[in-house]
Amino acid sequence: MPKTPKPAYHALPLPDRVQLPAPASLAAAQAFRDYMRKRHSVRDYAPTPVAREVIEACIAAAASAPSGANRQPWHFVAVADPVLKARIRAEAEAEERAFYEGAAGDEWLTALEPIGTGAEKPHLEAAPWLIVVFAQRYGIGPEGKRIKHYYVPESVGIAVGVLIAAIHHAGLVCLEHTPSPMKFLNAACGRPENEKPVMILPVGYPAPHATVPAAAKIKKPPEEVLTVLQGGSG
Repeated sequence: MPKTPKPAYHALPLPDRVQLPAPASLAAAQAFRDYMRKRHSVRDYAPTPVAREVIEACIAAAASAPSGANRQPWHFVAVADPVLKARIRAEAEAEERAFYEGAAGDEWLTALEPIGTGAEKPHLEAAPWLIVVFAQRYGIGPEGKRIKHYYVPESVGIAVGVLIAAIHHAGLVCLEHTPSPMKFLNAACGRPENEKPVMILPVGYPAPHATVPAAAKIKKPPEEVLTVLQGGSG
């Protein structure tokens, strides 16, 4: 049997250059830091519609993220259908009730108390959109051939981070919701066996009465999350 030829490496000149001179770079980094500090995970949504094109643009930004061997091991399902949102809520709440009634363990539940979460998830219906994120454990090529994916959790994590930033940049809010287990989402969203659901993001505008947990605003100071190893005189 002849060997499959290896794809040839082909380089392109750097297609986009958005770099800034040092003072402007610092100002831009600080402005982005301050802007991202205004991002909040929100559970209370207004009924205000959000155009499909906005959601598609945010997902397109997420899909531009880097990934292991450029396999792009993700799939996003955007749900606006009220019937499907109600189904997802019902199945998620069934899993959450089991979680809060003992599956989580005392230590985990204690850690969640300052966040104020519970088994009821009305945001899964109230938000105009749900974005369900799937990680492709492996790809499916021509004739059903399995294609190996690399660094799947890391790659999908980067894409989700870009997605959350894009949602914030669009003037919307979201909530990182991870019912456990989430296998019901494959059937609900019609996704294949090689894809693993990793997150539901309700997306929309915050309700006038929206609140956030006070504990969520307590962030570790820079000296706890940053180590700088700088040699020489720089």
